[in-house]
Amino acid sequence: MKLDRNIVWSLARGWLVAVLVVAGFAVASAPAGAASFQPLEIVTKNGVQVFSVEMATTDEEKQTGLMYRKELADGKGMLFDFNPEQEVSMWMKNTYVPLDMIFIRADGRILRIAENTEPLSTKIISSRGPARAVLEVVAGTAQKYGIRPGDRVGHPLFGSK
Repeated sequence: MKLDRNIVWSLARGWLVAVLVVAGFAVASAPAGAASFQPLEIVTKNGVQVFSVEMATTDEEKQTGLMYRKELADGKGMLFDFNPEQEVSMWMKNTYVPLDMIFIRADGRILRIAENTEPLSTKIISSRGPARAVLEVVAGTAQKYGIRPGDRVGHPLFGSK
């Protein structure tokens, strides 16, 4: 049986297109945001709590943040760099996971914690003072580990760790 070259090429091209479409869907469904994780420590009166955080440093990363994610593991989070220190406003638009937002001063001290934020809300959540960064972690984390304003955050962003 002899196959026509045009038929073989047409079939091969069809398979290639199918593979590229499937690969495109796989990439598009992957969570947005930074891919590398960095360690971050918070020193509380109960001890040192270690987190693994994604960095949000570009405007696009800061605008997207944890949007569209369906889960966030305990001990994971996202650290938003707002250098220089400034009044920071956040919201939960398109964010499905309830979060604790930890506002951090340039010296690494926690300024304020907005606990158990409401998923999908467009309500503005303010730092209520100058902040260098915001750490977003799964809701309940601050209470679970006894994290409070005034606690120190260790990370290179604040000149430590």
